[in-house]
Amino acid sequence: MPRLRSALLGVTAAGAATAVLERTPPGGAERWLRTNYADRQVSLLGGLAQATATTLAVLGAGRTGAAAAVAAGTAGALGAVDDLTEREGDRYVKGLRGHLSALREGHVTTGALKMAGIGGGALLASVLLPARSASRLGRLAERGTGAALVAGSANLLNLFDLRPGRALKVTCVAGAGLALAGGPGAPVAAAAVGAAAAGLRDDLAERTMLGDTGANALGAALGTALAAHPSRLLRGGALAVVVGLTLLSERVSFSRVIDRTPPLHAVDQWGRR
Repeated sequence: MPRLRSALLGVTAAGAATAVLERTPPGGAERWLRTNYADRQVSLLGGLAQATATTLAVLGAGRTGAAAAVAAGTAGALGAVDDLTEREGDRYVKGLRGHLSALREGHVTTGALKMAGIGGGALLASVLLPARSASRLGRLAERGTGAALVAGSANLLNLFDLRPGRALKVTCVAGAGLALAGGPGAPVAAAAVGAAAAGLRDDLAERTMLGDTGANALGAALGTALAAHPSRLLRGGALAVVVGLTLLSERVSFSRVIDRTPPLHAVDQWGRR
């Protein structure tokens, strides 16, 4: 069964990537250390392991897997650049509106550069996906929608990476739904679920965190799985949700909403120390 095989591949790839990175962390382990929301020291190597595992695990899913590998690999690499090179002033620039405002003032943030690069990778991934429409205009619309889904999903999942395990839980729930929905993207979604599930324990224990590196890569993979689905209604609805939540995040704190909604709060707290 392709979906089960992809999920197991995701688990295996995440375990192997974690073992290798813990043994030989690029640039040394201290380079990846950060302080989380609770002032505890965590390692961004968990995010690098997720990005690496997801990129490798999706390669077994044919043409859609190749597109997902491009999307996840690009998003993960640019996320790592942002994680490692973010300038002091850029830390206080948050959200899409913040980065665009900085651009209007002539200040190019690392986050803005990352968004532009992820957008380019998302467009390339969308071009790699099989076209369904017979008309040129229809194909252009498909490419545009696909790129928006990939880039938007990469950014949206990163917005959930504010508490231990939260973004990984979102990945597991959304990815499981996409895997069950079938279509060419189902194995890609299953691979992302496997990788995310393998990283949950360390993330929940606050030993590691995803950072932009892991969250952007996982989100891009899920976005590619969405873009590959044959249902125009599903793709359009998913894009509306992604855009709507992204715009909402500019005005509303996801953490506050989750904390004030008992069922969401219970799921968010599950497994945390």
